[in-house]
Amino acid sequence: MITGIAHTAFRVEDLEKSIHFYTETLGLKEAFRLLHDDGTPWLVYLQINANTFIELFPDGKDRLPLTRQSIGFAHLCLHVNDIFAAVTRLRERGLDCPGEPTMGKDGNWQYWVKDPDGNDIELMQIMPDSLQVINSKF
Repeated sequence: MITGIAHTAFRVEDLEKSIHFYTETLGLKEAFRLLHDDGTPWLVYLQINANTFIELFPDGKDRLPLTRQSIGFAHLCLHVNDIFAAVTRLRERGLDCPGEPTMGKDGNWQYWVKDPDGNDIELMQIMPDSLQVINSKF
């Protein structure tokens, strides 16, 4: 019945700054925009792969506190083919990337960044012997 995640959506404070981060820094492509009747952006779709997107909604005002005990959204995880090359590329694109990728307890390489609104983004390289692979039902 469920075949994947279609999109995740963020309300952002500064739409252009967020678009720049997700396209120029992370390398996603802007797919399309939906506009209000007055021509202002209602939402912007950024494409991750053929069927997966990030939606950005402009004009966010109230930042919700996120703690280790918060219920609800915790982070967005994006799959990368080569974690070390990805971090190098992000540094070349001007993103502050302290430290190096680490091996997670699930057997995958991971590295964490933040978007302009402070949302946590995990970059993950799935390894052949990871818990995700050895426990996959597909």
